[in-house]
Amino acid sequence: MATGIELLVAAALCVACPPQNESLPPNLYQLRENGVLSLTTEPPIDVEPTDAGPGAGPSEETLQDITNKNDKLRAMHEWIGGKHLRIATLEDFPLSYTQVLENNTRIGLGVSFQIIDFLKKKFNFTYEVVVPQANIIGSPNDYERSLIEMVNKSEVDLAAAFIPSLSGQRSVVYYSTTTLDEGEWIMVMQRPRESASGSGLLAPFEFWVWILILVSLLAVGPIIYGLIILRNRLTGDGQQTPYSLGHCAWFVYGALMKQGSTLSPIADSTRLLFATWWIFITILTSFYTANLTAFLTLSKFTLPYNTVNDILTKNKHFVSMRGGGVEYAIRTTNESLSMLNRMIQNNYAVFSEETNDTYNLQNYVEKNGYVFVRDRPAINIMLYQDYLYRKTVSFSDEKVHCPFAMAKEPFLKKIRTFAYPIGSNLSQLFDPELLKLVESGIVKHLSNGDIPSAEICPQDLGGTERQLRNGDLMMTYYIMLAGFATALAVFSTELLFRYINSRHEANKWARHGIGRTPNGQSVAPSRWLRGWRRLNSGHGQLLGASTHGQNVTPPPPYQSIFNGGSHGEPLNRWRRPLVNGNALGNGVLLGGDSEGGVRRLINGRDYMVFRSPNGQSQLVPVRSPSAALFQYSYTE
Repeated sequence: MATGIELLVAAALCVACPPQNESLPPNLYQLRENGVLSLTTEPPIDVEPTDAGPGAGPSEETLQDITNKNDKLRAMHEWIGGKHLRIATLEDFPLSYTQVLENNTRIGLGVSFQIIDFLKKKFNFTYEVVVPQANIIGSPNDYERSLIEMVNKSEVDLAAAFIPSLSGQRSVVYYSTTTLDEGEWIMVMQRPRESASGSGLLAPFEFWVWILILVSLLAVGPIIYGLIILRNRLTGDGQQTPYSLGHCAWFVYGALMKQGSTLSPIADSTRLLFATWWIFITILTSFYTANLTAFLTLSKFTLPYNTVNDILTKNKHFVSMRGGGVEYAIRTTNESLSMLNRMIQNNYAVFSEETNDTYNLQNYVEKNGYVFVRDRPAINIMLYQDYLYRKTVSFSDEKVHCPFAMAKEPFLKKIRTFAYPIGSNLSQLFDPELLKLVESGIVKHLSNGDIPSAEICPQDLGGTERQLRNGDLMMTYYIMLAGFATALAVFSTELLFRYINSRHEANKWARHGIGRTPNGQSVAPSRWLRGWRRLNSGHGQLLGASTHGQNVTPPPPYQSIFNGGSHGEPLNRWRRPLVNGNALGNGVLLGGDSEGGVRRLINGRDYMVFRSPNGQSQLVPVRSPSAALFQYSYTE
């Protein structure tokens, strides 16, 4: 109980409170004693009474109208009690399907008949189940033996199936005013071995990036060469020697491979050109290395066919149910999938009459690589059952468990309802009860069935370790094969041209004489012919070959110059001078010192200067590596 102090405080607060507002809000309707709905407040002066209210000229619904409607529903409820209904349905597992018992009685199963059984208990009626002969929804152009034919001819009282609301059927049947759900048709396909975004060496960049890189690789070399030539001609600078086009092209390629270059430009503009290309290559290769690592480790797996446009642009074969919502959405002109009608004409679309989804999955998807389009509840149950079966085959390998992948983007979205014959009053009786089931989430719960909440076989199998396959390294193999094939082709071309040139030179010498041109002038054989001579020196001598080069005495061995010994030793015969003009020896060392010789520093290297028998000076390297090469070249 409140104390006295609390009462005093409350009274004081009430005195300070503003006066109570007893006015009603505007545009409020009130039910008067005569059963007529009317506004409780007067409209403004400049507003007509007919324009007031929630809408322009609202129709007044009297209490008598409401009472009449309730009386009509009550009468329908009494009428349907004990009545026997004929209900048509489709073989569309798991939403609606039938089973024939031993006594040839057909019973309805699935979500649709769970709803029908609820209505049966509420309104106390009985029913029998019939199916159309062709098991198709039907359309004005595909009317015979269809579901809508039975409904339109009033052969049945109700079509209990999740029927997509299509524009072509609205003229022959009456759709329920309560939407059961928004159906989504999903694509199922074989799980590709690699992501649609690419893999391997080409994955980090898209196609046009690679094209631009190739264009820049081919264009930068000539651009640098042209700018260097232009700069030299405009400035007249003689210090910067223009590099050849081959050197510039090789610099561009070497920089791409992160290799150094022997080119050392002097001009600042040329240096800037070189530095610009190096910076570009550094950034490009850094991005490529980082993206390649990301693609091989953290790349998100994507499917090659995710939307209707992918199917259309890539002309991919797909299969769906015969007489289902997908077929009529394609064949009807003003529907969302009408652009796929051309694929039906080109035999890219197949509509299977088989109601077993597992058969369609194995026959069309697994064997022929088709894309299977089916509504989401059927897809989920089909993949889950397939997953459970394959789990018994291999317990731990997820690639065996999930050979199929499901696209995330819906192929088609349509609201689905029951259907009644035109003029039927069952819609007024059943639709309010259906609305309660939909709003409470019972229909959605029944559609999910016993499927686990976790996604079955997602696109990206996170538990699978990413290991490099031959497909990831295939571009490396292609590069190696292309390089070896190019080298072999160039080598074969070199041999061919060498043979052609040698034959041409030999014919020219045989026609005009040894070492003479047609006008009598002396000419030296070409390097191709000289090379051909060396190749054939052991098998014979070409026409006009001279033996002078074969009798030339080779330079002295390295040891014979610096090692001591008597003049009779073979190693010291190079050190013996000319005696009485006769070549008893092969030469002398300059400087008169027969033991030490003359050392000269030439181009930063030590040489011994040696005078040959014909009076010419020859250089013998002193350093061991160079001397060893010299010894091998002239004595071996």
